[in-house]
Amino acid sequence: MKSSKRPEQIDLLPYLGKWILLSMAVAALAGSASAFFLLSLDWATETRNTHRWLIWLLPFAGFFVGWLYLKFGQQVEAGNNLLIDEIHDPKKVIPLRMAPLVLGGTVISHLFGASVGREGTAVQMGGALADQLTHLFKLKHEDRRIILMAGISAGFASVFGTPLAGAVWGLEVLAIGRLRYDALLACTVAAIVADQVCAFWGVHHTHYIIPAIPPVTAWGLGATVLAGMVFGLAGKAFADATHALSGWVKKTISYAPFRPLLGGAILAIVIMCFAVDRYIGLGVPVIVEAFQKPLPAYDFLGKMVFTVFSLGVGFKGGEVTPLFYIGATLGNALAPLLNMPFPLLAGIGFVAVFAGAANTPIASTLMAIELFGAEIGVYAGIACVISYLFSGHTGIYRSQRFGQGKHKHAPEGMKLGELPAYRKQLQTKASQPGATEDKADEQS
Repeated sequence: MKSSKRPEQIDLLPYLGKWILLSMAVAALAGSASAFFLLSLDWATETRNTHRWLIWLLPFAGFFVGWLYLKFGQQVEAGNNLLIDEIHDPKKVIPLRMAPLVLGGTVISHLFGASVGREGTAVQMGGALADQLTHLFKLKHEDRRIILMAGISAGFASVFGTPLAGAVWGLEVLAIGRLRYDALLACTVAAIVADQVCAFWGVHHTHYIIPAIPPVTAWGLGATVLAGMVFGLAGKAFADATHALSGWVKKTISYAPFRPLLGGAILAIVIMCFAVDRYIGLGVPVIVEAFQKPLPAYDFLGKMVFTVFSLGVGFKGGEVTPLFYIGATLGNALAPLLNMPFPLLAGIGFVAVFAGAANTPIASTLMAIELFGAEIGVYAGIACVISYLFSGHTGIYRSQRFGQGKHKHAPEGMKLGELPAYRKQLQTKASQPGATEDKADEQS
């Protein structure tokens, strides 16, 4: 093989041009979809607040969405987990119907009062729209992986207005303990451009203000570590509870549309009888309050219960904005106990609970810097890493693979959702006659 006499940078130019153009196409699609989605959410939230009686229709709305997915969306019902699976093991192009189904399902959930988020919708739309370029440009498996990751980054960045966090999130969310740098260019370009496209359509993101961030002190760092532990446990509790309830509901109610029908009836009765509207929808006004004044210490628990129940019974939407709510209000509650400013701990909790639940500490730290300023970087970085560790080997995305275990061994390439069965199998083998304790310890 003859070696090229041209500088390596010259050979890089076609690659650079290819992925900049492809990533910009992905960004245009995902950013525009996110803009339409966010404007639709604003309409749904305002309409529900104006016509509160719509909450009584929540069970029928849930049945309708469940029926749509049963008839037309069984191939795409796995949502974000399907995207992660396709990136790791490419099989077939994501059906385009994923985008309108998750868009409509999420807007309906918000219109009638379920407690769900928005990130899952934007990410699924971005991934599904990006994957349609696979056919158009006849992309190979490796290129398809990259363009799917770019779609995920573009969706996340545009829905939250955090391009750097979105770029890294698309790389970090796929596997615990490992980043894929082959998609770094595509994810970065797609995230930055998608954010600009979303802004071009007139969408404005909520601004969260921390008046002053104190200098780094020994007590401040120690308090941040303690708070990070609590944030990680909260993220773990959210993920475990959501998966457990969803699994139980699926076993108990075989006909899928009946799950949100019955769950929606329970939610509607509770909401209308007890006036707990602060725990439904996105909850952005309460998140803003968490930066402005002390809130009831139980707010984080109320949002967790309503979101776990909404997602567990089958309503469509994301988990991330509710996690922001849980983290901000939990940080607000912890502030007087740790003698820290409540706006600071609200901001740290905002990103750290998400970091633990999604296993994305780097992207979450970048998000804190983009939302609250560079001064929060040290505090947010420590809290996100501690939360990531203390959330254990669990998370909201069960198709995440293990690149490297957090602090215990986990088989490389195994799905996060397969780990409990694997450990149970090891325990069974270890308890059999002839198995030594040392061998069992080594395997676990």
